[in-house]
Amino acid sequence: MYAAEEDPYCYPGTTVLRNVFDIRDAVVLEQLELELTIARADEPLPHGALDRAHYCAIHRHFFQDIYPWAGQTRTVRISKGSSHFCYPEYIEAQLDDLFAKLAADRHLDGLPPVTFAKQAAAFLATLNVIHAFREGNGRTQLSFMIVLAERAGHSIDIARLDPEAMLRAMILSFQGEEGSLADIILQLIV
Repeated sequence: MYAAEEDPYCYPGTTVLRNVFDIRDAVVLEQLELELTIARADEPLPHGALDRAHYCAIHRHFFQDIYPWAGQTRTVRISKGSSHFCYPEYIEAQLDDLFAKLAADRHLDGLPPVTFAKQAAAFLATLNVIHAFREGNGRTQLSFMIVLAERAGHSIDIARLDPEAMLRAMILSFQGEEGSLADIILQLIV
C-alpha cells in the first residue's frame, strides 16, 4: 500500500482510491481493477513515439474504465515503505528528460540482447523512481518495456515472468542495484 499526504485521490478517511463506480470497499475495488485491466490487456496497446505522451496513453489504456485520472501524472507525494518517489512537481520534467535520453539512445534499437537488457533495466529503474501515477505504475512500466523491446527488435515472452522476482528486482533497482532487473529482462527475451 502506498502512503500519501492529504490524498485527494482517496475517499476521505480511507485509503480507497476514488473511482468511477464510487466503490468504497478496497477489496472490491482491487478485484474490479484487476478484472478491468486484464480485459484491457487483451486489446492492442496505444501506438506512440515512446515518449511521455505514449507512456501516459498506455496508463490511460489500462485504467480508463476505473479511474478518472487515468493517464495523468499524479499530484501528490507518495512513498512505499522507506522508498519516496519523485515529488509531483518534478514528474513531467523528469519523464521528459528520461524519454529524451531514450530517444538519444535511439530507443535501444539494434542492441544485442545483453546490452539491451542492461540499458532497459537502467531505464526501467529510473521510470520506477519517478513513479508517475497514483496507481498502476508497475503494470504500465512493464507494458511500456515490452513495447520498447519489440520496437528495438527483441521479442518478449511475458509468460516467463516471475512477478515476485520482478518485484524484488525493482526494489533492488530503487537502491541502485540494476543487475537483477537486467537479468530478468534478458530471460524474457526470446
